[in-house]
Amino acid sequence: MDYIIAIDGPSGVGKSTIAKKLSKILKINYIDTGAMYRAIAFKLISNDIPLDNHEKIKEILKSTEFTYKANCLYMDGKKLGKEIRTDEISKGASLVSSYDYVREILVSIQRQIGMEESCVLDGRDVGTVIFPKADFKFYLTASSRERAKRRFLQSERKKGLSLEQVRESIEKRDYDDMNREASPLRKAKDAIEIDSTDKSLKETILEFLSHIRGER
Repeated sequence: MDYIIAIDGPSGVGKSTIAKKLSKILKINYIDTGAMYRAIAFKLISNDIPLDNHEKIKEILKSTEFTYKANCLYMDGKKLGKEIRTDEISKGASLVSSYDYVREILVSIQRQIGMEESCVLDGRDVGTVIFPKADFKFYLTASSRERAKRRFLQSERKKGLSLEQVRESIEKRDYDDMNREASPLRKAKDAIEIDSTDKSLKETILEFLSHIRGER
């Protein structure tokens, strides 16, 4: 029987990493909902389209095709990777995702893909908006200091940013995500909260699996 796992949580908490691991362990599809917003921001920025040109953005949305193959996102037939993971694209995605019409279209696409077979999805509103009746709902969190530390060690240090600058950026993203009008980030009432601040990746994954497999 097909089932859906929804993972929500703030920026930099490791939702995608956890979701990818779970998809491999459980042998189900992985859908990165946030990547779609990044992809739209990437397409707009690459074509020098202002992120506040709503008419043009609506045109772009109508002509954009998304597909998932082997857990990888393809936009208009092109596989997307690191090019949508830059700080510029992150900021653009945060803005674009605040537009009602953008979320309406992408949520529709995400629902269609998610209904095809068992899958795990991660994002900001998977368990509250996209799949409010998901079989398993999780809210993954960690302190802003811990999230900043992880991101700093992974990539931001190479850009010359300080740990405090990374933390400030993350906290601003949290505020923007939680206070936007369109589908703000929040924990679903029936979501299981998992705090990974003092947990290793392995410990966090095992906690997810224990709930999914009914060991608790």
